[in-house]
Amino acid sequence: MKAQNETEKNSAPKIGLVLSGGGAKGLAHIGVLKTIDSLGIKIDHVAGTSMGAVIGSLYASGYSGKELERIFNGIDFDKLIGDDLPRASKTFYERENSEKYAISIPFNNLKIQLPSAISRGQNVFNLFSKLTLHVSDVEEFKDLPIPFFCIATNIESGKPVILEKGSLAQAIAASGAFPSLFQPVTINDQILIDGGVVNNYPINELKAKGMDIIIGVDVQDDLSTREDLKSAPEILLQINNYRTIKDMVEKSKKTDIYIKPDIKGFTVVSFDDGAEIIKRGETAAVNHITELKKLPHNIGLIERTIPKIENIKINNIFLKGNENYTRAYILGKLKIKANEKTTYREFTRGVNNLVATNNFESFLYQLKPNNNGYDLFTNLKESETNTYLKLGAHYDDLYKSAALINLTQKRLLLSNDVTTLDIILGDNIRYNFEYFIDKGFYWSIGLRSRFNTFHKNINASLLLSEAEIATTGLNKLDIQLDDFTNQFYLQTLFRKDFSLVLGVEHKKLQITSETIVNNPDPNADKTTFENTDFFSLFGKLKFDTYNNKHFPKNGFLFDSDFHLYLSSSDFTSNFSQFSFAKANIGYAFSFTDKFSMVLGSEGGFRIGDNSNQSLSFALGGYGNNLINNFISFYGYDHISITGDSFVKGLINLDYEFVRNHHLNFSANYANVADSIFTNGEWITTPDYSGYALGYAFETIIGPIEAKYTWSPETSQSKWFFNIGFWF
Repeated sequence: MKAQNETEKNSAPKIGLVLSGGGAKGLAHIGVLKTIDSLGIKIDHVAGTSMGAVIGSLYASGYSGKELERIFNGIDFDKLIGDDLPRASKTFYERENSEKYAISIPFNNLKIQLPSAISRGQNVFNLFSKLTLHVSDVEEFKDLPIPFFCIATNIESGKPVILEKGSLAQAIAASGAFPSLFQPVTINDQILIDGGVVNNYPINELKAKGMDIIIGVDVQDDLSTREDLKSAPEILLQINNYRTIKDMVEKSKKTDIYIKPDIKGFTVVSFDDGAEIIKRGETAAVNHITELKKLPHNIGLIERTIPKIENIKINNIFLKGNENYTRAYILGKLKIKANEKTTYREFTRGVNNLVATNNFESFLYQLKPNNNGYDLFTNLKESETNTYLKLGAHYDDLYKSAALINLTQKRLLLSNDVTTLDIILGDNIRYNFEYFIDKGFYWSIGLRSRFNTFHKNINASLLLSEAEIATTGLNKLDIQLDDFTNQFYLQTLFRKDFSLVLGVEHKKLQITSETIVNNPDPNADKTTFENTDFFSLFGKLKFDTYNNKHFPKNGFLFDSDFHLYLSSSDFTSNFSQFSFAKANIGYAFSFTDKFSMVLGSEGGFRIGDNSNQSLSFALGGYGNNLINNFISFYGYDHISITGDSFVKGLINLDYEFVRNHHLNFSANYANVADSIFTNGEWITTPDYSGYALGYAFETIIGPIEAKYTWSPETSQSKWFFNIGFWF
């Protein structure tokens, strides 16, 4: 009887499954696989191209159709495709980059170089690596639970490449490297892109594997009509489709069960419609249910168990491709050591840490099982671009309109240094220069020079004493403020998001007004309130785990600053040492995935001489990246409430009603005056309060915000507007 069963098994026709490429439309493959699974059809070999390779490889490695549906329904494709790395993976420097510049362009040898693709595809590769970790010991794809191969295109020769051994994650990343969207993948010294360029439906190659019956799923586009050809991308896609559609005339005839889901109206990036596309695939398969039921089947053959891997032990680490960056630097960013256990989540975070430096064009890796653990083999491609031109634009109520032009140079003097120069043109011309030697968790070295200026009608109490205000009758002063600050500092990291900075600072502060106040010079055309060089020591301690700077949904912020002013050019002739200390604390949490809250508290005080008021705390307005001791406060205009000490509380509710569109409500309360921490006024009922109702839209240039604010003390309301990242 056993011999008879073996004979029947060997005599059963071999069934091959071929899955075409099609981007998001390829999710229809999952619906077909669910139907195949429900019938218990045993697939003997799988072949695929592009998205067909991705779905096919995971099916071949043991996932069922239902499991694939669950996996792909849980993916945020915008973050996946857009190389959106978690904020926690970025250093403080890289966070500032991503939260300041709208556009970054490679700029070598005084020539602008466009990137090879929109996305490096690192997030995609990380996902593939995780999903295929359980078969990472398989060297040849014929040894997978179901034998598999996929097609890529050699970009240099234009010839198809059959990928059937090596790293499964790298193979499907290459097969799906859609030109201009994902950068090419190098495997065995071949530069590979999407296999759909040359062979989007590898049926002939599958038949050559000895398959008797072919099930084919085709999610390719038909040719568009003239009504649909209205843009350059649509025309280019039509041109590319000439060959594939012509090929399918013959290839469809070779397919025994040819399944073509109705995906009209969807595009290669319609991932938001994934559930509907999967359903379309299932419907198309059901339409062929009679043919499918005739195939040999055995319920239970597809019951597979994918081991859930939470922890991994990395025994050995092999690096390849690093020339300018040392092994210690790379492993320091990865935060892994040989012969140590870690969670897979922490391993992925380490990969993100390294990629977030933007020092590498690609980082491919493979975890190979070895002695109850894994050996890590990496293939790094260092970025050949050291110079970048970066651009930004901004408008707010204090600095008005501004255009940002930045030049960034990496490895100017050392392999781990960064030099940046911001030139800000607009209503208030400014600049910011920084040279930073990044030593990670050792003491890094920085040099910063900044010029800041604005013109504003402010509360006179920032500059005039109560007696002067009473004498002159001035409540407001129209001032011009110029701030020229130079710093040398040391920075160390206790962890990725926890830094300590110690440094020395020179500040040239000049404040003038065309309003003449107590000026003995009859020929003077303005009053100079401040024209002083200050010299100080400073320290900053910052802990920041916010997942988003502008609209945090989770995380904690502690940002503190202490300045000890040692001497000055003594413009007022009565300088004595003084210091300022301030801190900002925030906690963000979410009620749902759309509704979140931030609770904040902020405070500061002066120690020592208080004769110089120009550096006192000044609350009011809405803004980020404010200089000196200016603090945001809803309900009041900028620099409206002044004092040498303050305490402030904040409640902010944010509702993301549509992706990237926010409605928010804020309330803030404060006590601000001189010496409130010594006379106990800081714990009394707040003297100042303000409220804000706003709308914000996250764009490529940064948030666009409008806030309507009011204060019950003044019975006045005010609008604040912001466009773009703050700088």
